[in-house]
Amino acid sequence: FEFGSHLVSQDEIIAFAKQFDPQPFHTDPLTARQSIFGGLIASGWHSAAIWMRLYFDAVLSHAASLGSPGVDELKWLNPVRAGDELTGSVEAVAARLSKSRPERGLVQFRGELRDKTGEVKMRLTAWGLFARRPHHQPN
Repeated sequence: FEFGSHLVSQDEIIAFAKQFDPQPFHTDPLTARQSIFGGLIASGWHSAAIWMRLYFDAVLSHAASLGSPGVDELKWLNPVRAGDELTGSVEAVAARLSKSRPERGLVQFRGELRDKTGEVKMRLTAWGLFARRPHHQPN
């Protein structure tokens, strides 16, 4: 399932990083030019937050989400830079009923964040916990 996009700005990269990940290659464009990245890049946690917002808007805001028991894997594959227009996607890869609470189900999904050229910037595999529709027993 493909969902919306987000245009990343330099101001947004710096503001997020100053608050949550103040490494110089996230906060200072001049210092970032001298880094191994050759310029300012977004924090990986910023990328994850962007993906989460896109996922919420497209999927979770319309679902009976009960949170998540965790992330199995999170990879930042390529740097996110100012001017990148990022698009998110999610694919369900497994589903099962809760063993202890049958009114709940778990869905394992793979999510990605890509730029306009299709380059994958971030990939994650995680689980979502959802309420199930009531099951009616036949008479």
